[in-house]
Amino acid sequence: MSPDVGAALQTRLAGLRAVLFDLDGTLIDSAPDLAGAANELRAARGLPPLDYAQLRPMVGAGARGMLAVSLQVTPAHLEFEPLRADFLARYEARMLQETAVFEQVHPMLDALEQAAMPWGIVTNKAERFALPVTLGLGLAARAGTVIGGDTTPHAKPHPAPLLEAARRLGVAAEHCAYVGDDERDIVAGRAAGMITVAVAWGYLGQGDPIEAWGADFIVQTPDALLKSLQLA
Repeated sequence: MSPDVGAALQTRLAGLRAVLFDLDGTLIDSAPDLAGAANELRAARGLPPLDYAQLRPMVGAGARGMLAVSLQVTPAHLEFEPLRADFLARYEARMLQETAVFEQVHPMLDALEQAAMPWGIVTNKAERFALPVTLGLGLAARAGTVIGGDTTPHAKPHPAPLLEAARRLGVAAEHCAYVGDDERDIVAGRAAGMITVAVAWGYLGQGDPIEAWGADFIVQTPDALLKSLQLA
């Protein structure tokens, strides 16, 4: 038994049968295209571009987060819905222009497959975007399932999409791990009864620090993820 893992968690690790991943900020770096769409939105309104560093942390919050930082518009604003539609259309037109799989992710997925460990994707990205992005990046063909933000009636932090992914993989939720870069990923994973892993290479948002999310593990690299789950 690893000295860094308690007995209860060690038992859960021994029963691990599948690994589920968030998409943006966990498997792929989509920030350049999302930030690009936000700056296109600003340019169309005669505003100068924002620095990438200002936009990147809010990528995990989707259109809502990008509108908040780029135009200071919240869902309560009268123009929120048309601005959201404009942003999403601009993003859809460029969503594979600069987006790429994070370095070391492909070797990590190779290791899971070599260990006969099924894996899947659970994202809050609507299927309209999640399916073509994962297909274009070569992930859809490898994943056991891809669950979008509108696949079930609820999105994360609700556990429903994670439970649906486990169901599609034919694995009980308690035998899954969920891996993500946002606090709501950890909230959803815990609610689903899964082992939870927070990845420090992601976008992380502007809320509580990653150490406060309550994840079973915090990892800095994909290789460290494999070691934490005792798969390497």
